[in-house]
Amino acid sequence: MKILVTGAAGFLGGRLVRALLSQPSGFPAVSHIIAADATPADIGDPRVTTRAGSIADPAFVRAIVEPGIDLVYHLAAVLSGQSEAEFDTALHVNMDGTRLLLEACRGLGSRPRLVFSSTVAVFGGVLPALVPESQVLQPQTTYGVTKAIAEMLVSEYSRRGFVDGMSCRLATITVRPGQANSALSSFVSGIIREPLGGIDTVCPVPLETPIWISSPAAVIRNLVHAGRIATAALGSERALNLPGLSVTAGEMLASLERIGGRAARGRVRVEREERVARAMCGWPAALDATRALALGFTADTDVDAVVRQYVDDMGLRQQLQP
Repeated sequence: MKILVTGAAGFLGGRLVRALLSQPSGFPAVSHIIAADATPADIGDPRVTTRAGSIADPAFVRAIVEPGIDLVYHLAAVLSGQSEAEFDTALHVNMDGTRLLLEACRGLGSRPRLVFSSTVAVFGGVLPALVPESQVLQPQTTYGVTKAIAEMLVSEYSRRGFVDGMSCRLATITVRPGQANSALSSFVSGIIREPLGGIDTVCPVPLETPIWISSPAAVIRNLVHAGRIATAALGSERALNLPGLSVTAGEMLASLERIGGRAARGRVRVEREERVARAMCGWPAALDATRALALGFTADTDVDAVVRQYVDDMGLRQQLQP
C-alpha cells in the first residue's frame, strides 16, 4: 500500500506515520509513505520519502499526489489560535489546500481513500449536551469554518466518485508533549504537562468548563482504523464523530493531583482568558459517537488513564511525589 500523509512533521502526523510503518493488525502491508509538511519530517525509515512545501501551493500538491497512491491522510492545517490571528492564511491552508489536494486526487482517476482530520470546532452556537452527527454546523471560529467547508468538500468529492473520503471529527488531543502550540485548546495539555515538569501554568477557563478530549494513542488507533474500514458502511454520511471523553477542567486537575501529587496541582492557577474561554465554551461538551463505536472506533476509559499515558510515555513515574 502506498500512502500520503500531509502534516507528517507534526506531533500527530509523525505518530501516525510510525504507527502505519509498524504494520498494525488488519492493515495492508505498507510499501511506501510520502510524508509531506511545511518542514521535513524526521522519520528514518527507507519506506518513507519526505517532502517539504506548502499544502496551499498547487505545484507542491501535484508533486506529492503521486500515481499509485492508495490512501491519503490529510492532517495539514493552520490551528485555531493562528486561524483567528491570520484569517487569510487559514483560508489558504485549511480550505484552499484541501481543495487542491482533492483535485490532485481526482486527477489520479483511481479514487483513493482519503481520511480528513476534522474537529469538534465545526459545531457551535446553542448545542445539546450530546451533539449528534446530524447537528447543523454553525462554527464560531475561523478554524471551525474552514474545517466545516473542508468536510463538505470531502463529502462532495466522494459523492462524485473522485475520492473515497471520510472526515473524522477529533476531540482535543491531550496530553501533548513538548511546547504549547497555536491551538486555543493548547492549555488542555499544558495544565497537565507543565505542572508534571515542575513549571507553573494557568488554566484560562473556569474549572466547570467541559472539554471533549482524547489521548494521542486513542486518536492514532482511530486514524489507522479509519484507513482500513469499509466506507460502504458510511453511506452518504461521510463525517464521523469520533469517540472521546467528556471531562471538566476541574476533573483534569483532580486527576493531576491524584497522579502527580499536591505539589503538581499547586502549580496551576485559574485565570480566565476571555478569548480562550469563549471558544472553549462554544465547542461541544460531548459528541454522540454511537456510529463510530459501532464501526469499531474506540475511546479512552477515563481521565486518569489519559494522564497516566503521558506519565508513562515520558518516563515520569519515578519522579512523581504523591
